[in-house]
Amino acid sequence: MTALSLVTLVSLVSTVFTKQLDAHPPQQQHRHWAQICSGNPTNRIRGCDRYGCGNFGADRDSGKEKHGGVDVICSDGATVYAPFSGQLSGPIRFFHNGNAIDDGVQIRGSGFCVKLVCIHPFRYHGQIRRGQRLGTMLPMQKVYPGIISHIHVENCDHSDPTHLLTPDVPPLPQQDGRWATVCAGNPTNEIRGCDKYGCGYYGAPRRSGKGKHHGVDVICADGATVYAPFSGQLSGPVKIFHNGNAIDDGVQIRGSGFCVKLLCIHPIRYNGAISKGQVLGKMLPMQRVFPGITSHIHIENCDRSDPTSNLERGKGQ
Repeated sequence: MTALSLVTLVSLVSTVFTKQLDAHPPQQQHRHWAQICSGNPTNRIRGCDRYGCGNFGADRDSGKEKHGGVDVICSDGATVYAPFSGQLSGPIRFFHNGNAIDDGVQIRGSGFCVKLVCIHPFRYHGQIRRGQRLGTMLPMQKVYPGIISHIHVENCDHSDPTHLLTPDVPPLPQQDGRWATVCAGNPTNEIRGCDKYGCGYYGAPRRSGKGKHHGVDVICADGATVYAPFSGQLSGPVKIFHNGNAIDDGVQIRGSGFCVKLLCIHPIRYNGAISKGQVLGKMLPMQRVFPGITSHIHIENCDRSDPTSNLERGKGQ
């Protein structure tokens, strides 16, 4: 092959590769971001505490404002990692008062742009790779004693990053009739016991014994990510209270031999197909409606049969 032919071939291959790269950038292999904080492999989002809730859109300033990001749980002093590859810029000051957690950094790249606040980055400029050490979590307990320490994660365009933060739950084999994990933080689908409002098991008394519980209550912290228990078709919304309170929302899934309603959650969407273990939505603020209850998702089979055997994945599985 002549030198000219070789140059032509290399140029052609380079052009084709560049076009493929533009159409399918390597970072888009990742549908979700990498782990952000050591000790929190699923990027679990802060629920509610006396300072407020960590989910996107939660109330701020006594309801006058809304939370423009999500709070990823992270212990003070823990190592923080880059959720995706990109260019750093900063510092980002959130409080503008120089307190112990008033630091952060922005990452732009891989089709994303995000601000990570309440961390101290190792550097504010230059390139960083997905999963590379980014910095350390600052001492949030020093500023807000008793809060669930967290990194404030905010998209630059103020859109909701929840679906990017939480990786898919590995699905169970479809031949296994038991359903996948329904709520982040409750891998065995543990059912609510009894509290001052009642009990969460199937058939528990309701209305002072005049009625029976037609579903089961799977424990789920307010604001936690909710997953599809099996593959199927979505429909909704499904309302249980019919009074527009803060938890009067839900969705139905029909497919894989099952039909179930998941209530007291806000789904990402009400229609279309969903896969087992895929992010379905988030838990609504049950403590706002029933203070002191064990927060939970109400799960009810469409035929009102007992779903307990499908939910119980088994200890240690």
